[in-house]
Amino acid sequence: MKTFNTAGPTRPAEHYTVPALARWDMEEIRRLIGEKRYFVLHAPRQTGKTSCLLALMEQLNTEADYTTLYVNLEPAQAARGDVVAGMRTIVSGIAQNARRYLGDQRLREWVDETLHEFGPHGALQGLLSRWSEANDRPIVLLLDEVDSLVGDTLISLLRQIRAGYPDRPQAFPQTVLLCGVRDVRDYRIHNGDNQVITGGNAFNIKSKSLRLGNFSHGDVTTLYAQHTEATGQVFETGVVEYVFEQTNGWSWPILVKNSSSAGIPISTSWSTSCESHGYIGLSASY
Repeated sequence: MKTFNTAGPTRPAEHYTVPALARWDMEEIRRLIGEKRYFVLHAPRQTGKTSCLLALMEQLNTEADYTTLYVNLEPAQAARGDVVAGMRTIVSGIAQNARRYLGDQRLREWVDETLHEFGPHGALQGLLSRWSEANDRPIVLLLDEVDSLVGDTLISLLRQIRAGYPDRPQAFPQTVLLCGVRDVRDYRIHNGDNQVITGGNAFNIKSKSLRLGNFSHGDVTTLYAQHTEATGQVFETGVVEYVFEQTNGWSWPILVKNSSSAGIPISTSWSTSCESHGYIGLSASY
């Protein structure tokens, strides 16, 4: 039986969900990629960013015009300002995901050689350049949790991507999408000399900042209808309106109380009372 999900990316076979690619303007995404743009996706936590990125990777790889790879950079957060450790984690993560999602083993073979040849401040650029030159299709790179990186590790990441940008698409990814809670222009990065560098200065090649919107009233109706169809549990008239009004469509708080699984009709009075009795996640994405 499907469930509502707020703990990690949604899987349509397992979770009630709104189609991820319907939540943003795919025509604009395709235009940005076609024009070789580098851009940003940002939104609060647990609004569906990761689910959208994974769905985009799957869709573009199915269409086969681009080689598209999703990578979560959060493991490198622990390195903080240690660029050597941070860059090894980042390039290793890219290589690992290329093997996992694309079946491409080459990057794993290149990691140590690239780190030795270019050092931590050039390894990312060197790896992406070599991959782009050797690949038979332009590369689209989707980097998630970018703003979890700290200090010089984040600065090095942004500047290596900026340094490779003129070589796209023959020797660098055609498009890089940076995803996080904040827009890159709002980053305030403290380097090893305790100087503050803004993200806009470190990454001035950004063409567009996209914000993933909240659920619409229709999205909330769709999610509740999926639950009703699967379980027979009825939501009384006005519940969807109440929930949408209280949450403004933000996916994480669109919630249902644990006891709702008992199969009783859910009313607006239940919705009010559950505010003080705890919740479980109803919908959305990560």
